[in-house]
Amino acid sequence: MKYGIILFCLCIFSVVAKSSAQTIKPVNIIFDSDMGPDYDDVGAITILHALADKGEANILATVASTKYEGVAAVLNIFNTYFNRPDIPIGVPKGNALELRDWQHWTDTLLVKYPHRIKINDEVPDAVKVYREVLASQPDNSVTIVTVGFLTNLFNLLNSTTDEYSPLDGKLLVKKKVKLLVCMGGKFPSGYEFNVMKDAIASQNVYHSWPTPIIFSGFEIGARVLAGLPLIHNETIKNDPVKDVFQISIPKAKEDSLGRKSWDETAVLVAIKGYSSYYTLHPGRIKVADDGSNTWDNNGKEQAYLVEKMDCKKVQDIINELIMHQPVKK
Repeated sequence: MKYGIILFCLCIFSVVAKSSAQTIKPVNIIFDSDMGPDYDDVGAITILHALADKGEANILATVASTKYEGVAAVLNIFNTYFNRPDIPIGVPKGNALELRDWQHWTDTLLVKYPHRIKINDEVPDAVKVYREVLASQPDNSVTIVTVGFLTNLFNLLNSTTDEYSPLDGKLLVKKKVKLLVCMGGKFPSGYEFNVMKDAIASQNVYHSWPTPIIFSGFEIGARVLAGLPLIHNETIKNDPVKDVFQISIPKAKEDSLGRKSWDETAVLVAIKGYSSYYTLHPGRIKVADDGSNTWDNNGKEQAYLVEKMDCKKVQDIINELIMHQPVKK
């Protein structure tokens, strides 16, 4: 196992490791989210923009892996709030889940905050966005972080040549993507929502994906509780992120100490690298037909995160980041 760990770390060292002696180069990143039914997606997209404002990320696109009506508008609300209204947005147009927020925070946001995009028909298919964006980027330069279902990535791998690239989906990914960071799975084994809800897509993506994958599993985000400092901060007003946490936290007893940060941890690692916060357990995920997952230790292109930094310290980092306010321009 020690040898496997060394191999995996060497394989992705150039991808995610950062040295304090180096100038930080922004991570070219595509954010793939179900944006509800949970609200950790909101914390995740806030961290995405917060780190972009710090010069650590270059947001190439924000795409939805669910297609409930209004999801494109919700993504546009957050991009607009953080002064990036023109970030490309995509929504799956074929078979896809339509799960949305049971707390109905999206209804409040759609009424209260400005957004140029009103309905899903105003944006292209998510795969078209992926292909156009990837084709325009330098080779081996893009990080994808997925915090929802694997529907889009399954469709991307199975896409064919088009006006953007003569390469099929798998070859385009292999050429342009350097790392996939996935909030999915429970390790070393278990059931996890994102993997289960589109199990066929999960099976195919994890089996066929041609670049390294890092999993931020259920157990990682479950111990990091976010949102209370935000909703108790009286200086933050007219903030869609605060509104979401303020609406949602009181609606579930288990959230009384804050919401679990599954999606936020994935974005944090995708942009800042894993090594300050976690170690890696290399191998390969296996997904059964019912969506449950197990782990095969024989592999070097995939790994799941293992806690290194105390989870309370990670929690403090995430709570600070989700209170980020838009940079005045």
